Amino acid sequence: MLRFLASIVLRLLANAVGLIVAALLLDRFSISGTAFVWAVIIFTVVEVVLDPLVLKISLTYAPILRGGVALVTTFLGLVVTTIITDGLVIDGVTAWTVGTLIVWLGAVIAALLLPLFVFKSVREQRRPRG
Repeated sequence: MLRFLASIVLRLLANAVGLIVAALLLDRFSISGTAFVWAVIIFTVVEVVLDPLVLKISLTYAPILRGGVALVTTFLGLVVTTIITDGLVIDGVTAWTVGTLIVWLGAVIAALLLPLFVFKSVREQRRPRG
């Protein structure tokens, strides 16, 4: 259960980093401060729900797309989040395309680096002493 909660926290934080990086780098990609938390939560829930579905569809109909599943899921997460909330606004094909790449890459890098710092105390507690 602890591992499951840690993975949820990690995914939320990684997605938050990805969205912030995209908003900072792209003019037509913006997140309002008040709705940021909801945008991150909705985006993460959509990704978690759609990830296995998109993977299954790609394996069934287009196995060559298996590597792009995370990008497709990120794009769909952004679409649903912009529809549901007013906090995330993406305007233009370039913002959608580059924004998807930036959010995905930012989340990947954050997911790789955050455990080194955020969960450091958990790792140290589990390390056998002696």
